[in-house]
Amino acid sequence: QVRLVESGGGLVRAGGSLRLSCAASGSIFKINDMGWYRRTPGNQRELVATITTGGFARYVNSVEGRFTISRDNAENTVYLQMDSLKPEDTAVYYCYADRIYGGDVGVHYPLVDVWGQGTLVTVSS
Repeated sequence: QVRLVESGGGLVRAGGSLRLSCAASGSIFKINDMGWYRRTPGNQRELVATITTGGFARYVNSVEGRFTISRDNAENTVYLQMDSLKPEDTAVYYCYADRIYGGDVGVHYPLVDVWGQGTLVTVSS
């Protein structure tokens, strides 16, 4: 069974850094675009960053220049390096993959819009 598992969240002071990881497990041949969303304490969902298989990255304006998304296609893993963190970055961060192609018997591929369980990032002022 294909799963996305995030790690790396935690509590950090403003100006600090965290690195989130998201590893996809299971019988996987290919993953198309991957990215990170976040849900704020006010329950607003926001797309933070996305990255294509070829490494083309896009960011929401509020994190441009502070966050860096990257991926390791061989390891089916996506990362989010977060620097110069601000209290308004506090949120639950979710990893996603828009299409996953795999080889599990009995599973209809591609899997579409696959999400992780989320990891909490708290930035104190």
